[in-house]
Amino acid sequence: MRTFDLSPLHRFAIGFDNVSRLMDAASRLDDQATAYPPYNIEKVSDDGYRITMAVAGFAPEDLDVTLHDSTLVISGRMEREQPAAQILHRGIAGRAFERKFELADHIKVQGASLENGLLHVNLERVVPEEKKPRKIAIAGATGASALEHSETVAA
Repeated sequence: MRTFDLSPLHRFAIGFDNVSRLMDAASRLDDQATAYPPYNIEKVSDDGYRITMAVAGFAPEDLDVTLHDSTLVISGRMEREQPAAQILHRGIAGRAFERKFELADHIKVQGASLENGLLHVNLERVVPEEKKPRKIAIAGATGASALEHSETVAA
């Protein structure tokens, strides 16, 4: 019997309980087409996440971070003219890219910043009060707040 590992299909989900499994699946992929630009997904607190993407050479005006429904789209395209100097070796990629991340329910984008060639997108899980788990008190039979139940038995 053959088993299939479907974890690569779910690797762009953020905020689900299986974030560590998603990170393992993402680290196993070697395909160059899906490896640019490299990124990390970090859990910074109980309800906080951060996507850090290496975008060396891109200026803030070259990058676009868009949230459409529950899909976060990060794209980059360099529109600047090339310098007059002749480039002998190009090791810093400047090609266009687009990355999509499927966000779980109640994940909100808090902001984005670019520093030292790294794009940071901060996310937070904001669960409405009515969706949070709540403790239900159990009253005893002799307690003042116990539910009273009376039945009339027909004879």
